[in-house]
Amino acid sequence: MSFITYNAFFLFNRVVIGSKQHMLPIVFAVLFAVLFIKYAKRNLNQKQQNRAIHIFACVISLVVVGFHMHKISLGSYNITTDLPLYLCSLLGLVIPVFTYYRKYWMYEVLLFWIIGGTLQAVLTPDIALGFPSFDYFRYWVVHLGLLIVIFYVTYVLNMQPKLKSVFKSFFALQIYVIIMIAVNYMLDANYFYLNEKPQSASLLDYFGGWPWYILVGQIIIIPLFLLIYLPFYLVKNNQNKN
Repeated sequence: MSFITYNAFFLFNRVVIGSKQHMLPIVFAVLFAVLFIKYAKRNLNQKQQNRAIHIFACVISLVVVGFHMHKISLGSYNITTDLPLYLCSLLGLVIPVFTYYRKYWMYEVLLFWIIGGTLQAVLTPDIALGFPSFDYFRYWVVHLGLLIVIFYVTYVLNMQPKLKSVFKSFFALQIYVIIMIAVNYMLDANYFYLNEKPQSASLLDYFGGWPWYILVGQIIIIPLFLLIYLPFYLVKNNQNKN
């Protein structure tokens, strides 16, 4: 295979849902998460557990920073599309703050944001440049990494949400949406896809055109967060019965 053919095959094709470029990172992340969590629970003391997940979170953040520095160095950086203001990129920057301080109120917000938002991004990836581009690795490290962090904190550090956490996370999300509306207005941008749906397939495709997909999305957020909370409720209820 020639260099040109190699580039055309790998770098200039959007990642397709269900393809190897989509499924293999997910399989790897699941295996890594299981081994990481089991090892931490069995072999590390509490201080070591805290340090391990903080280092992991810092790696995620460094990947985000490195990606943006790389794009700036290429001279192709556009503040209307490239700022780390999409929810997952923003979470990738702030996640080390959470793993360092481990504040419960941060966990309450991040649990639902990460599972509700990042999981959708994992199932319907929006990656314009496939393997082995920096964007490809950045996308999977951030999205899958955030899920690993929140599952680690839940199962290793034993943080658990409460019912009121659902509503705290929802109201915190409304603040983020309001800020993004203002940013989009000032920059003529589309952060958080508030002005236009993503180019790739996503759940938003089933919610109608603008602005209906935003309204429908807002309506289903609390039911979605309640669905995420349900396993925690069932486990806690079962423990109380026993």
